[in-house]
Amino acid sequence: MAFSDRMRDLLDQGAQASKNFLNKAGAKAQDLGERGVLTLEIRQMEGQARKLLERLGNNVYRHLAEEGAETLFASDAGIGSLLQEIGSLKGAIEKRERELESRRKP
Repeated sequence: MAFSDRMRDLLDQGAQASKNFLNKAGAKAQDLGERGVLTLEIRQMEGQARKLLERLGNNVYRHLAEEGAETLFASDAGIGSLLQEIGSLKGAIEKRERELESRRKP
């Protein structure tokens, strides 16, 4: 094999190795980006849940302390809808956390 042929083979191998590396790096970057998006979505939903829990607490306080109610039901005004919203967010957060965990496993 001539020197020029060996050099061409070496350059071709180097180019292929670089291409493989870039493909793997690109896939890893995309995976990291997708995991970052999932993490951000989880944090945003947790923030929404905290706000809803605060509203729920305020409503409970208002019913019990300010209005003098002795009992409280999920069907009371401002309670049931918040409980439902919080439950929906909890389910969505758990779903995203499962997605994130599945992306972390090799």
